[in-house]
Amino acid sequence: MTYEDIKQMNNKELHATLREERKQLQKMKFNHAVSPIENPTKITAGRKTVARLMTEINSRRNANNSEA
Repeated sequence: MTYEDIKQMNNKELHATLREERKQLQKMKFNHAVSPIENPTKITAGRKTVARLMTEINSRRNANNSEA
């Protein structure tokens, strides 16, 4: 998921996607701890996606707070 895709989402979609990505990341981490997964770079990609989502959520929150 690219940052451009994330910027086009509304707030509800952002939060729903963030919840889903966090669930998937947690599941991948657990599976990797039990038995190594084939491609551990998926964990890194998942962490980066969560970070991108959080960055956009926080930037929108800060933009709304500075207007008020």
